[in-house]
Amino acid sequence: MSVTSTLASGSDAFPTSPIETVTPGDVCDHADEIRYPERIVYCRRSVGSSLKENIIDMYDQRFGFKIRQTGRSAFKIDHYIPLCMGGSNDAENLWPQHKTIYQYTDPLEELACKKMAAGTLLQARAIEIIKAAKANPPQAQIYIDEVSKL
Repeated sequence: MSVTSTLASGSDAFPTSPIETVTPGDVCDHADEIRYPERIVYCRRSVGSSLKENIIDMYDQRFGFKIRQTGRSAFKIDHYIPLCMGGSNDAENLWPQHKTIYQYTDPLEELACKKMAAGTLLQARAIEIIKAAKANPPQAQIYIDEVSKL
């Protein structure tokens, strides 16, 4: 994925999706809990402030974004593969997500994890769906519609 493909409306201030060369996604490899009928390994949220700052610095310095200049309060450090889907807290699974982006994808994360808990959506498919939605956030509603039917 090129940096150009991650820019929102020609803006170069922040990424609109994770850049997979540095944020390919990562699943939890040690269980704090086991969840869902599929028995997904779950890691409790544990991302320190220094790791969050390093993620922002990497995206700004390596890709020329302006996250620090835009204002930290407009961002969260997002788990590319959400924790509720078995995502890890490692740097390979974290990226700076702007509030205009997470408004699209957060509802899908919540719904997909509820479907996983119900046993109607398997982890592999949930991860495919969330990655596709985060690659093109305005299309997230298509995936919400799909997951709602499960």
